[in-house]
Amino acid sequence: MIRPVSKQGRPLTGFQRPGSNRPLTGSNQKTDTASVLQGNRPGTNRPITAGGRYIRLGTASLNQSGGQFLIADKLNMKALSQKKSISKAVCDYLIYVEHNIKKALELAAEATVISNYEDWWWKARLGKCYYMLGLHREAEKQFKSSLKNEDMVKTHLELSKVYIRLDQPITAVDIFQSALAKYPMEVSFILGIGRIYDMLNDSLKAVEFYRKALLYESCNLEAVASLASYHFYTDQPEVALRFYKRLALLGVNNSELWNNLGLCCFYDGQYDLFYSCMEKALALAEDPEKADIWYNISIVFVGLGDLFQTYQALKLALSYDMHHAEALNNLGVLEIKKGNINDGKYNFNIAIKEGPFLYEPAFNAALWAMKTGEYQESYALVHKVLGIFPEHIESIELKRQLDEILAIV
Repeated sequence: MIRPVSKQGRPLTGFQRPGSNRPLTGSNQKTDTASVLQGNRPGTNRPITAGGRYIRLGTASLNQSGGQFLIADKLNMKALSQKKSISKAVCDYLIYVEHNIKKALELAAEATVISNYEDWWWKARLGKCYYMLGLHREAEKQFKSSLKNEDMVKTHLELSKVYIRLDQPITAVDIFQSALAKYPMEVSFILGIGRIYDMLNDSLKAVEFYRKALLYESCNLEAVASLASYHFYTDQPEVALRFYKRLALLGVNNSELWNNLGLCCFYDGQYDLFYSCMEKALALAEDPEKADIWYNISIVFVGLGDLFQTYQALKLALSYDMHHAEALNNLGVLEIKKGNINDGKYNFNIAIKEGPFLYEPAFNAALWAMKTGEYQESYALVHKVLGIFPEHIESIELKRQLDEILAIV
């Protein structure tokens, strides 16, 4: 088996990190300041729409309560940048509240000039604005310049994010390592290295840093959750259960935690606790999360040998998320077992489309194609499987059989 991955091809780490599914900047993509700042919405060339990403209601009048605090378009950035007492507060307000990155960039640029390019804070804000606009190379220059003026923990973290977006994870690790030499007990740097190794699918190295993080901060939720996930996927549910119980003691109470507790209880043989955990998970879950929970329940019914309940659980999972690739694959297997050949093949094809990083639906489709005499299609699907999971023994054997058949034909 291989560790499950997301639709972006990232291994599941057991901890949701905001922005982790954003696409990386490829080496062949070029972004300049002029193109980014075009139009009224910086970062995009699309026109203003009624329902934008950040919706603000009741901003037409300053007299109404909850109205707009600042009218950014009417601010004189050059005059405002000279008022050191409020300019920094206004800059943060424009970034974090108004999300007006273009005006924040203008203010930061004016203030940097007034400070004679010696204020690390304004350089860091310039870098943040460039980063949010997608100008990663400009952001890199500003963060490095800021570090020369003042070595700050936050700036190291922001600089590492730039290199991750540039798809340079090793450089980001080097940034964290050099920062750890100055701040050896800073947990955020240790966790940052662990996250990068998780992204690189190197779980063993990632676990080393998560454990190190717990030495300095025993109640760190991210480290505990990541270690629990690692032990579960390495066939140690009893150890994972201890970590998930620790999360519950730390005050975490959500559907994901109860789902994971239920799975650990089942695989650890504690069947009396499994059902209550899954009921709690379903009670706390929103509709998108219920698809995963019902899928996990179907896996449990497979282990119990109850294929009827498995079929019903998979149908429930697909009722909440019709694009759930794993559920589609398993449902295809059950349909073929029931004799519904066309429905099974259809589910396999949809699963391959919805889950391009899953090897199971492609292998199942290849196996069935071989049994029905569609050798060329089976051969193409086997190559697809081996491209995803080169060590898959069943696919290697199937490819060997196909080679012999095609050689005779």
